Amino acid sequence: MNLILFDDDSWENLLPLTYTKPAAELRVGILKVSEKWEKRLGTRASYMTHDYLQTKFSVKISDENLLINGTLLPDPDLIDTVQKLRMGDAIKKGSTLLAVKTDNQSFDLKDASLLSQASEYGKEVSIIDYPWKLFFLNGQEIAADFELITKGRTSKKLSDTVRVLSAENVFVEDGFKGEHFTLNASNGPVYLGENSEIMEGSVIRGPFALCEGATIKMAAKLYGPTTIGPYCKAGGEINNSILQAYSNKGHDGFLGNAVIGEWCNLGADTNNSNLKNNYTEVKIWNYPSQKFLKTGLQFCGLIMGDHSKCGINTMFNTGTVAGVSANIFGSGFQRNFIPSFSWGGPQGMTVYQLHKAFDTMERVMERRKVSLSDEDRHILGHVYAESEKYRDKF
Repeated sequence: MNLILFDDDSWENLLPLTYTKPAAELRVGILKVSEKWEKRLGTRASYMTHDYLQTKFSVKISDENLLINGTLLPDPDLIDTVQKLRMGDAIKKGSTLLAVKTDNQSFDLKDASLLSQASEYGKEVSIIDYPWKLFFLNGQEIAADFELITKGRTSKKLSDTVRVLSAENVFVEDGFKGEHFTLNASNGPVYLGENSEIMEGSVIRGPFALCEGATIKMAAKLYGPTTIGPYCKAGGEINNSILQAYSNKGHDGFLGNAVIGEWCNLGADTNNSNLKNNYTEVKIWNYPSQKFLKTGLQFCGLIMGDHSKCGINTMFNTGTVAGVSANIFGSGFQRNFIPSFSWGGPQGMTVYQLHKAFDTMERVMERRKVSLSDEDRHILGHVYAESEKYRDKF
């Protein structure tokens, strides 16, 4: 079986998080969406996505293809259903195509007849079709991934200096280190990844995932459901948030109901509001509609694309969206939509020139022994050009 994860129109709703990747490359819970499907189906996935992303995230087509929507989160019933699909079968949920099995070498997922002929899937599904769905669904996904990853395995032991509540809900991988901190897994599982670290004085409440190589700084306060992605550094106070990978919030300050992309850095004492003063529904910027969209949520904080940075004491308003490779600084609340490759803050913004942004990316990535590839440059160059229309208003 050849597994292909495809992007539909929800990819645009997920901008700026998906500017640099297919939707299935986003992390929610412990694993990326792609990793969830790969582990459950026992095979590797390729991607059917936007042309400029295919240079890095290529597609493999064979005589027997199982295509699954890249925003769809797997569960046991879905796994059973897609495994039983026969050639030519398709399933949908309302107007959303969920999965197709085909031997067609030149299929068109935008063909209206494909959706009209698909069978309606009768059970509930979880789909990350908007950025806030990532933190909203993070608790259920930590629990599902925890069960998948730890089933039949034995956890490593924590130090006697660690205070643990509901130890049966804690799993520790090889190489973890940490002393004199507190874990409360009463409300959800706690996963401590390979070679991760929790420093002294930290207090953590599940559901919580600390992924491979990630670090929690001293005296941090973390409320679940929160995921600290691979090789991230986190400190201060964090609530119901996801750091995708290689990003830092290493100092005091509050981050709540937020999704932070890869290779981001939040300066010391950065804070985001996640609740409006009048307690009304939060709206955030939506790229396809070119307007602020209702989230249906009372709590919604910061959505930040890959490679963005902010200076010390930065204040983000409720429901702020910051694009890819924005360099944000200055006193006062930032605007609640910050275009990609922006430079500045409330006192004024200008364009973050592409060659200067590349220079910064290279220095940042070299510190983690990672290179900025030609494929990455191609993708980021496309994002720079595509997002110019938003910077024209400076």
